[in-house]
Amino acid sequence: MQAGLIGPGPYRATKLWNEIVKLFVAGMPIRKHRIHFRSYDSCFCAFEAVDWMHELLKGNINFGPEVNRSQTVQLLKKFLKNHVIEDIKGGWGTEDFEDNNSLYRFPPSSPLKPYPRRRQYSTCRPVFPDWRDLDQGTNENHFLIQNNLLDSDTWWKRHSIAIGEVPECRLVRRRELSESTIEQIWKSMTLSHLQKILGLDSLNEVF
Repeated sequence: MQAGLIGPGPYRATKLWNEIVKLFVAGMPIRKHRIHFRSYDSCFCAFEAVDWMHELLKGNINFGPEVNRSQTVQLLKKFLKNHVIEDIKGGWGTEDFEDNNSLYRFPPSSPLKPYPRRRQYSTCRPVFPDWRDLDQGTNENHFLIQNNLLDSDTWWKRHSIAIGEVPECRLVRRRELSESTIEQIWKSMTLSHLQKILGLDSLNEVF
């Protein structure tokens, strides 16, 4: 079972996970093992799983030869935690997997992760009446038509609420300033700026 390249895109991590799980479940050799004077069918040793998975990852186009054995063990720990595998007593949910002689097996349930479901939007469209389907005897008297005509007072009230009252325009003539007034304004502005720079409450002590 060959793996294809999984490029960047939505759900890439889930796709990679499911791809490796499929390859592992389909290709990992299982057989009868004996431990503590008892035999167990259809299982595998932990170190056998590490050996097989390590070779799989190194030859997989999505991972490459840089994958080391320690990283492979970490992945199998995640497999045990997510119930991709379980110990021979049916235990799972932890990351107790070690590179040793412990026996593991595949659970009967599917270990694949489902893809997130996209929100479903309703495709129903509102149905409007087809006036052509009306009975021949139907006339305009059967429908209530609201009179939208407004008198001048009502129109002015709505107009005023919408845009506000517009005051009458008046012409304002500019007052000519004398030279002494301009000089006094500049002097006041200069003293105010100087007071702010010096941080004083008053300039009475300075002048």
